[in-house]
Amino acid sequence: MPVPDLHTFDPVVDAQAHRLIARTDALSVHHDALHDGLRVRWRRFGDGPPLVLLHGGHGSWMHWLRNIEALSAAHTLWLPDMPGFNDSDTPPRPAPGQEALGPSLDAMVATLDSLIGAQTEIDLGGFSFGGLVAAKFALRRGGIRRLALMGSGGHGTMRRMTVDMINWRAAKDREEERAALLHNLGALMLHEPSAIDALAFAIHDVSCHGTRFRSKEVSMAGGLQAALDALGGPQLLVWGEHDVTADSRPLVAQLTAGHPQREGAVVDGAGHWVQYERAAEVNALLLRFFA
Repeated sequence: MPVPDLHTFDPVVDAQAHRLIARTDALSVHHDALHDGLRVRWRRFGDGPPLVLLHGGHGSWMHWLRNIEALSAAHTLWLPDMPGFNDSDTPPRPAPGQEALGPSLDAMVATLDSLIGAQTEIDLGGFSFGGLVAAKFALRRGGIRRLALMGSGGHGTMRRMTVDMINWRAAKDREEERAALLHNLGALMLHEPSAIDALAFAIHDVSCHGTRFRSKEVSMAGGLQAALDALGGPQLLVWGEHDVTADSRPLVAQLTAGHPQREGAVVDGAGHWVQYERAAEVNALLLRFFA
């Protein structure tokens, strides 16, 4: 995939990125599972012990696109579009007194269990907002062998954002919208300019347009540390060196101190979307941890 100047739209390069997404999607089996009338789209790749991977906010299964080939060689990957994202239905409002994630967690646990069996032990990973969801999913479902989180939300410590995001939904036309989405990729998701390629933009563009769930408030409310403490078991906590959603090195040290089953890693040179920007390094980390 070329690394073009994305400020100038190139329909050929854009089409190449979308074809790559389509080719990867074609390797999966789609499962549309229902819980109380709510449809959750799961994609299944590969063969082996089950590994469930949850995407981030303003995301989709494509947040893991550069990890699928490596991980599916050793695992059966189960990648949902979480309720309110991309190809899945929008969850209902929580009932009075129910947490914001309640309907989504209920639907994901029930639909996964309908596909693989409620007693089946799984490995579990999550990225960003999906890291907090994964920790809460693990508590709700049980049967989790190992948990790995990439740039997880919900940690409740200081963020390092220095560049404001742009509201792309307020753009007056597609050109202005593209510019806003491209700006946000650099402000939040990726550190190295060369990582902001046509594929990253296509994933971000499609996923943002498919987002109907407000995840930021959930992530900012915290709860990750309490969930990890309650869950226990082997845990891998990964942040990019330059992740603007956390001060990665102190946070990893804080979360792992006094927890012998908890492993931390800071990936040099990476931003928030660490498993995309440093895919080979993260794939090696995950294959070792889940082996």
